[in-house]
Amino acid sequence: MATKSKKKQPLAIIKDDPWLEPFEEAIEGRHQDAVRKIEELTGGSGSLSDFANAYNYYGLHHTEKGWVLREWAPNATDIYVIGDFNNWRECAPYRMKPVGDGNWELTLPERGMEHGNLFKLLIHWDGGCGERIPAYATRVVQDDNTKIFSAQVWAPAEPYQMQVRDFVPNVSPLLIYECHIGMAQDKEAVGTYEEFRLNILPRVIDAGYNAIQIMAIQEHPYYGSFGYHVSSFYAASSRFGTPDELRHLIDDAHAAGIAVIMDIVHSHAVKNEVEGLGRFDGSYDLYFYGDGRREHPAWDSLCFDYGKNSVLNFLLSNCKFWIEQYGFDGFRFDGVTSMLYYSHGLGQAFGSYDDYYDGSEDTNAITYLTLANLLIHEVNPNAITIAEEMSGMPGLARPFKDGGIGFDYRMAMGIPDYWIKTIKELKDEDWKPSSIIWELTNRRADEKTISYAESHDQALVGDKTIIFRLIDKEMYWHMMVGDDNDVVARGVALHKMIRLVTAATINGGYLNFMGNEWGHPEWIDFPRDGNGWSYKYARRQWELVDRTDLKYQYLNNWDRDVMHLIGGINNYQALPIRKLWDKDDDQVLAFMRGNLVMVFNFNPTQSFADYGMLAPEGEYEGVMDSDNPRYGGFGNIDETVNHFTQHDPLYAPSHLGWLKLYLPARSVQVLRLCPAKHQARKASKKKAK
Repeated sequence: MATKSKKKQPLAIIKDDPWLEPFEEAIEGRHQDAVRKIEELTGGSGSLSDFANAYNYYGLHHTEKGWVLREWAPNATDIYVIGDFNNWRECAPYRMKPVGDGNWELTLPERGMEHGNLFKLLIHWDGGCGERIPAYATRVVQDDNTKIFSAQVWAPAEPYQMQVRDFVPNVSPLLIYECHIGMAQDKEAVGTYEEFRLNILPRVIDAGYNAIQIMAIQEHPYYGSFGYHVSSFYAASSRFGTPDELRHLIDDAHAAGIAVIMDIVHSHAVKNEVEGLGRFDGSYDLYFYGDGRREHPAWDSLCFDYGKNSVLNFLLSNCKFWIEQYGFDGFRFDGVTSMLYYSHGLGQAFGSYDDYYDGSEDTNAITYLTLANLLIHEVNPNAITIAEEMSGMPGLARPFKDGGIGFDYRMAMGIPDYWIKTIKELKDEDWKPSSIIWELTNRRADEKTISYAESHDQALVGDKTIIFRLIDKEMYWHMMVGDDNDVVARGVALHKMIRLVTAATINGGYLNFMGNEWGHPEWIDFPRDGNGWSYKYARRQWELVDRTDLKYQYLNNWDRDVMHLIGGINNYQALPIRKLWDKDDDQVLAFMRGNLVMVFNFNPTQSFADYGMLAPEGEYEGVMDSDNPRYGGFGNIDETVNHFTQHDPLYAPSHLGWLKLYLPARSVQVLRLCPAKHQARKASKKKAK
């Protein structure tokens, strides 16, 4: 008798979300695309780490006999290495040899190059030639006078040795301090890795964050691109210092328990040909599409052809390189939406599931992102991967085995948009707690997100930070302690409330851009022709928060205590959010996580005495409140007074009672349920009787 074959079980992502069933074929198809590509790239071994070793072969390497330089340039007819060791001219000893499969190689004795030498490739092809920086260059520097970029030999006699080995991030919850090395200092100049290590890292540690997310690490020709127009993917930007100084920064962060996440750009590349990969060997399609898809329609950049195995090797090896060579703990992938769709997501509303599976998704890019996540977690099982993605494609932050693309987290990009819209368009009286809690908790239950009220995007010229939207020009005149200004008082109060309610409702992690936590007063504007190439706004004015005569200290105190509170609760992000109260006409919101109760009064004018809400029976002690003078408040709440729920027979079966509190206008207070203390007091009273 013939046995019936078992029906193949659907992927977990489909079983968990019945609305995805109509798209099972598409989801299963992209899953199998990745399975087949892994088989193809690894020859059946399944180890992407064994495949992603291009940087160990290509580029410049110091050997026992001297030097070896290899590059992939299949369209080249001749390649010379030119540099300050041969007066930047073609000569036979520095002529590379073709060694097959489009690869070129040059071997040199020890004296052929030395640490610090500058060099480039002079590549010939049919119909032309051009100077190029090696694609796998790990050190690229710019001449201060000529502004020309060159590769640099980097082989110090005593390279920095990492002291912290096998670092394991403790990031439950993940609290990210987003930062930019160059603009992290007070001075009107480019900051360095060393200055960040010595001056800023201690601030991050004190502030209670457990991860830094560093922007603009990969070398980029134009400083004002914020690092998003990358030219040399394997080179740590020399604007900020040396590779050893970056390693020292990461090492010190690890020693303090801080994870280091790199803002990696694999969604596009700079168009520059001399500095970048644009026409590396004279061809248009070596790394990028050679047709109409080559140029990104919105970013003035080039789009990688993720369908080519050589491109996959370049990009996957790049991920492994930053982990192995520098000790990065993971990546925030920039521009993921642009990668997922042939349209780059431009002009699409993404209003329903149909929009994710209408044939516009770029299956090659999805396969690359899937492989990148698998590789990163193979190289470092504790690695952190985050997708900057706004379309909401299901499964982006689910494991590959479940049918997902494999990111650990996705950015909750709708939250800052919500806060901007609320501040810009609604009067204070129209802020609705029900809307706020819905927006902050409206996410896929099976995917972790990074919540944030604002990031670097909202701090750029052309946009406004939350504090600047709230206070605007009054910041320049009324931030002195003792200056009672209504506009500033409103802004300070709402800034604290917005950031706490956003951080308190996370289901994965929280992110803040450096300086925003204490209300940095000015936008970010990098040196450019339009501002006279000034660094005035490409910095952080730490002196403002350090001054005891200014109110910035209050916001800083608040943020620090919030981060320490949340970060001190293991797996806070996994605790269920239990809504206790939301009353839109009063503008009061209360919810509970673990044993913490957070009560917000968004009402701009009305304070409430003995305001009652249903909460688990017991005794509650004050933890912190935004009306405390330490945070720039008015001191109307006595945190030393404990609160007891009042028994109500109607709710007794649910073990609920009425918690009655004084709620000052525009304030939030955090209370802790102390059931053990409450029971002990009840027992003591009973015994006394």
